[in-house]
Amino acid sequence: MAHDISALTAELTDMAAADHRSAAHANSEDPAEQLAWRRLTARHGDRLGEIMDAYGWPTAELVGEAAARAAWLIAQHADRQLDVQRRALHLMQQAVSAGSAGPRELAFLRDRTLVNEGRKQIYGTQIAGMKDGAPVPWPCEEPERMDALRAEVGIEPFDEYVAKFTLS
Repeated sequence: MAHDISALTAELTDMAAADHRSAAHANSEDPAEQLAWRRLTARHGDRLGEIMDAYGWPTAELVGEAAARAAWLIAQHADRQLDVQRRALHLMQQAVSAGSAGPRELAFLRDRTLVNEGRKQIYGTQIAGMKDGAPVPWPCEEPERMDALRAEVGIEPFDEYVAKFTLS
């Protein structure tokens, strides 16, 4: 089993590295690059589904911090595989309840899944686009409570968060 876990840890971190290398292609002007990104994230989403079947949510206790974060990243980017995203969200919620996963990452995954379902997000983590050089979030359920809800899960206030993306 220990060998299986070390192989799983390596596989998840390799998948995250590949994701990082090609993430710029997600919004590329080049259709071939967009297609390569979609294929990569679909392959990763399929594999995450198999991993969840075998192990449940890959927590830091099981696979280490980097690989657990990699699993979360893969779930975040499984945008065309809502079944995988919803399942990851469900398993991650259980892990957060058990104290073996972080509420901050869960909040990002919850917002991402809601947006992909065409619903309003909760924490304002998903950006719809830019307006006058400033990021605009997808619609939120309770925009007036967004920063309070963000604080509860350890996410900085929206204005600080988007300052990282704002074009000066």
